[in-house]
Amino acid sequence: MAALLEVPVLGPLMGKGFVVITYVGRRSGRTFSTPVNYRRKGNELLIGVAMPDKKSWWRNFLGEGGSITLHLNGADRRGHAVARRDERGRVMVKVRLDEAS
Repeated sequence: MAALLEVPVLGPLMGKGFVVITYVGRRSGRTFSTPVNYRRKGNELLIGVAMPDKKSWWRNFLGEGGSITLHLNGADRRGHAVARRDERGRVMVKVRLDEAS
């Protein structure tokens, strides 16, 4: 999926609503990248996590959250992500983009 986002003609079409996020694992210290679906509202992005119990990446952003990089519109943007799980088990990750990035 991530490679398809870089294809000249296909990438911009698929890129609407998709972004590649890069983050450092809290326990492993390793860098990971994964494509996710998002909605943008000004300087914030909302990432809904489908089937959150089968995924672990969002757990890096629980509590106070953490740093994240997003490959958005052909450029890397930095931000701060915070994950929240609601009473029904749904997970939403809110990313506030840094102004300087």
